[in-house]
Amino acid sequence: MKTKRVYFPPTTPQQRKLLFEIWEQTNNVTAASRKAHVGRTTFYYWKPRFDKDGYAGLETYEKTGVPKGTGRVAAEVETKVLELHEQHADWGKHRLTDEVAKANNWVPLLSPNTVRRILEDAGMWKPGENRVKKKQL
Repeated sequence: MKTKRVYFPPTTPQQRKLLFEIWEQTNNVTAASRKAHVGRTTFYYWKPRFDKDGYAGLETYEKTGVPKGTGRVAAEVETKVLELHEQHADWGKHRLTDEVAKANNWVPLLSPNTVRRILEDAGMWKPGENRVKKKQL
């Protein structure tokens, strides 16, 4: 059975500086990692930067991954979701997702939570409202 790995949150510039200061003193990556409370892989991740720019290279951190705001749904799809919701206010996010996919030859264009986000942004999302109506019937 594999052992669980310890999670280390993103490091701070102070931790990175301490990591390399201790490493320079002891020339021991494991001891420096323990003292700075970071994983050994963090040392090897930052070492090329340290070699190139020194301590100044440890100050900034570029986030990895897709930038926020990319991957948004096309405007015409959002419009279609809003139109469907206006015509069928009793449909939920799953039904709206299925109807948009059905119109696109059953190729999904968005997820149910994206439908919810579109409706929230338009001020049309009222969770629980439909459940109250069903209970009264």
